[in-house]
Amino acid sequence: MKFLLLFILLFVHQQTDFTINRVEAEKAFDRLQHIRSNPTAYAESLQFPKTISASKLTLRWNDTLARVAEQKALDMAKRQYFSHTDPDGYGINYYIHKAGYTLNKDWLDKKDKNNFESLAMNAMNGEDGINMLITDAGVPSKGHRIHLLGLNNWFDSCTDVGIGFVQGNDSENKTYMCVIIAKHNW
Repeated sequence: MKFLLLFILLFVHQQTDFTINRVEAEKAFDRLQHIRSNPTAYAESLQFPKTISASKLTLRWNDTLARVAEQKALDMAKRQYFSHTDPDGYGINYYIHKAGYTLNKDWLDKKDKNNFESLAMNAMNGEDGINMLITDAGVPSKGHRIHLLGLNNWFDSCTDVGIGFVQGNDSENKTYMCVIIAKHNW
């Protein structure tokens, strides 16, 4: 009986260690929309050229992608990893497809595939997370910036977005953010 009680207490504790914060996810979405609509206004603070030409397409919130992003952020928090591939070897394309968002079969040929995800950890809030990803400090390819601002033909064609923001409820107050910008296979 003591073992069962201890297990239940540990399980409940694990379930409450992190909270999905949809307000911060919405703030991240708004921030991203503003930056994409007027990148020149953010060029200096986010350390990119004033001549950058972000996608002119407006992002559309997608509830399915938001649920996948929330679950990815929560999974990283609970299992204490930070990677585009989870400890079981699955990438975000797998989870997007599993959630019912239609993807091209070529985007599902490997279980660890990621065509649509940017991740941030330890951001103060959703806006800070977007800023961190677009600044892309320490990432020579600037892949997150390219993804979020739609700076190439592939990402310019992606318009559905979902964001998950998860924060710790302990003294460390770690945060995890997952941004998915994707497109259906029509």
